Amino acid sequence: MIAAGSPGIELMERAGAAVARVAAERADGGRRIAVVCGPGNNGGDGFVAARLLQEQGFDVRLSLLGAREKLIGDAAIAAWRWRGKVEAFGTNALANSDLIIDALFGAGLSRNLTGDAKRAVEAINATGVPVVAVDLPSGIDGKSGQVRGAAVRAMHTVTFCRMKPAHLLMPGRIHAGKVTVADIGIPDRIVAGVAGGISLNTPEIWIGTYPWPRIDGHKYKRGHAVVVSGPAHATGAARLAAKAALRTGAGLVTVAAPKAALPVLSASLEAVMVREAQGAAGLRKLLSDERLNAVLLGPGSGVGKATKAAVEVVVKAKRALVLDADAISSFTRESEKLSKLLKINQIQALLTPHDGEFARLFASDSAQVLALESKIEKVKAAARLLGAAVLLKGPDTVVVSPDGRAVISQNAPPWLATAGAGDVLGGIALGLIAQGMPVFEAGNAAAWLHGEAALEAGFGMTAEDLTPALKKVLERLYEAFAPER
Repeated sequence: MIAAGSPGIELMERAGAAVARVAAERADGGRRIAVVCGPGNNGGDGFVAARLLQEQGFDVRLSLLGAREKLIGDAAIAAWRWRGKVEAFGTNALANSDLIIDALFGAGLSRNLTGDAKRAVEAINATGVPVVAVDLPSGIDGKSGQVRGAAVRAMHTVTFCRMKPAHLLMPGRIHAGKVTVADIGIPDRIVAGVAGGISLNTPEIWIGTYPWPRIDGHKYKRGHAVVVSGPAHATGAARLAAKAALRTGAGLVTVAAPKAALPVLSASLEAVMVREAQGAAGLRKLLSDERLNAVLLGPGSGVGKATKAAVEVVVKAKRALVLDADAISSFTRESEKLSKLLKINQIQALLTPHDGEFARLFASDSAQVLALESKIEKVKAAARLLGAAVLLKGPDTVVVSPDGRAVISQNAPPWLATAGAGDVLGGIALGLIAQGMPVFEAGNAAAWLHGEAALEAGFGMTAEDLTPALKKVLERLYEAFAPER
């Protein structure tokens, strides 16, 4: 960071000042603040915050895990500028505190805490006192978000320049609490390099490929999406997906279904068309019409050979493909077989599994994927193996392209975890891909739109509420980002 233009101690002073500002606000009228410092630069930030809070009249008690004389570099300078007492850390150092600042370990931690370090984290948690963490709650792995032996449960975390993966990935996201990102003057190009190509999902990263409607356009230029339905008793998932694809802008949407399911679908769909497609042979016949350019397979389709055969039909027809639910589970323990299939025609493909479907797909022949600790690394390995974009759903949805680009979403509210919500997500992605949006960008856009629609629908929503709510989200997106019209 010094090479980027600012001496390290200046950056540390700015970081400590940002921590002090948040701590003063979160003390909520309390005046007694315990600052617990570690032996590295995270501890140096704590020394700066302690000094500034003391200057503001707070009763600050500072303790250090380790020996003061062993501090080096900028942390040693920050400690020298602190004129108060430095206690060896012990549980008494936290007594009667109104707020604790956790400045033990930051995002660089990649090993399990043991001994005094682990006991310090456990002592902080045992107080029940609100905690402001510096950079990242101590004990959280900076790359994976996993707990390393023990981890502080913070009310608020102050990090610098931009969020790190561990602020977004579970369980780090829960331990971090509210996250404030403070600009301390580090150039974004430096921070981007440290982030390792991982981005937070916002419209800015995919809006350049978004398929806006054109004044000279018409429905036949906006793609024809196909949702493959299951049998008559299992058409709900396909209907949810088809309506979402249409709402997202696909020019035409057709549900392909067995003959017995046609009356059910026809009675409940209006602008969405319904066509008979009995098994793989029927789907092959339907796709002889080259205008049908993108297919969603899986929602309600059933697990087994028939669904696998349908996947093969779509791949050989060279159509863009979204694989979800039963279409993924049909390849349980056969990820390498699916990989070879998807690579036949190098089609544009997006998989949208939840954790269970992901685990089943890679349960045997690619166990090395599941052995990886970080969710990011697991999905990267999966996308690389399959040669497809992979969207792994969850409170920390991750989308990865085969070339290693990775995006994490954080806008999904808890109430989005409801039956049928994944079918809507698949339909949104299908609608965007049918309009020509690349699968990786479409996956990111779909995840973001899905989360925003759930926020718009509000607590108590069901999957049926998402597509109507999506209209308002799309209107706001258009107003904010659409080119001049």
